[in-house]
Formats: sequence, structure tokens, C-alpha cells
Amino acid sequence: MSWWHEPLVGFDLETTGTDPAESRIVTAALVDTVGSRRESTTSWLLDPGVPIPAEAEAIHGIGDELARGRGRPAKEGVEEIAAALCERILAGRPVVAFNAPFDLSLLDAELRRHGLPGLAERLGGPVTPVLDALAIDRAVDKYRKGSRTLQRVCEVYGVELTDAHEAGSDALAAVLVAVALGERYPAQAGEVELAELHRRQVGWYREWAEGLQSWLRKGKDPQAVIDPRWPMR
Repeated sequence: MSWWHEPLVGFDLETTGTDPAESRIVTAALVDTVGSRRESTTSWLLDPGVPIPAEAEAIHGIGDELARGRGRPAKEGVEEIAAALCERILAGRPVVAFNAPFDLSLLDAELRRHGLPGLAERLGGPVTPVLDALAIDRAVDKYRKGSRTLQRVCEVYGVELTDAHEAGSDALAAVLVAVALGERYPAQAGEVELAELHRRQVGWYREWAEGLQSWLRKGKDPQAVIDPRWPMR
């Protein structure tokens, strides 16, 4: 059967900021599915150990009082998230995310920050296979105009996003978009072996990053640098 009929795990983080090297995890979710059918959701609320900026709270709705009062200590929570994610990867479930380099790189940075084994160390090799709904969408429908936020991409593929910026909702939406992409674009994604699709995404992401960097350097920012590494930096 095609991968989009098979077991998958959606992964999403809500955080203190937008820099994966410096930001901290506030909430996380893993959503186990078989194709588009959700089986279960595992969620975490963490006390990140640093103030949550007002800009971040405005997005995901979690402030300092809630995080400190009800959140797990950051080190314990980060360990649990990584262990649960790696358990699923080792069991053969592909990881599905929307903008995978952000979520995976941030989790790995948090592990290093707390002196814990990184994802590659836990897995005995690279994090693979990964299905990045954003990277695939950019590649298979590269000439579509408009933004590619999760909310907008969900609209394009007829996916209901019930609670944007809630980690469980976003993780499930990423899976549903990936499934829709697999169904709509069989030759480019849906009928491609997972190992090959992972390799294609490495190239697609690099092509996108180089194109964006070139465009930025021609106008807005002559010194712009867009990291081309995928699925982790």
C-alpha cells in the first residue's frame, strides 16, 4: 500500500520563539494515525524555564503563569518527547511535520541544552523517513501564488484545522495535508518509496532555500543566508 494509507506520526511544537537554536518548547504533540484516521494524541505542556514572550503567547495562548503552574520541568518533558518520537520512528512510523527543520532542529537543540542524547544518537543514524508537508507542497505546486502557512495550505487541500497553533491540532493537520498530497500527486509523492521521497525532499528544500536566498540578495537583504539543510539543521 502507498505510505499515505499506512501508520504515520504527526509532530508539532509550540515554542517561545522562531529561532530553533535558541527557542524553548512550550507544548508538543505526537498524533498517531493510520493514513488520515487518527488513533491517539500524546501531548505535553512544559515550563520552558525562561519567560514566554508576549508575541509567542499571543500565538499559542500559553503564558508564564500557566506554564509554570502546570507545565512539566523542561528537561523531563524534552526527554519524554524525544523518547516517544524515537520509539515511533524505530517502530517504522514516518514522522510528518509542517516545516520539519524547525520542529526537529529545535527538539534536538533542547536535548543538547539539557545534556541529553540527541535524536541521531538515539536512532543510531539520521532522522528518517520524514514527510514535510510544506516542503512537498512547495515542490509539487511550486507556481501557486499566495502564502503557505499551515492554515492556508489546509484550505488548499480541504483539510479542517480546528484549533490553529494548538500542537495536537497542527500535528494532525500536517498529517492530513501530507495524505492529501500523496493522493493528489502520486507520481511525485504518493506512490514514491519513503526512502526516495525523503531524498527528494532534501533536494526540493535545498532548491527552495537557494532560490529564496538569491531573491532576497537581489533586493531586500544582500547578506541574506537561508539554511538549505533538511530535515534538520
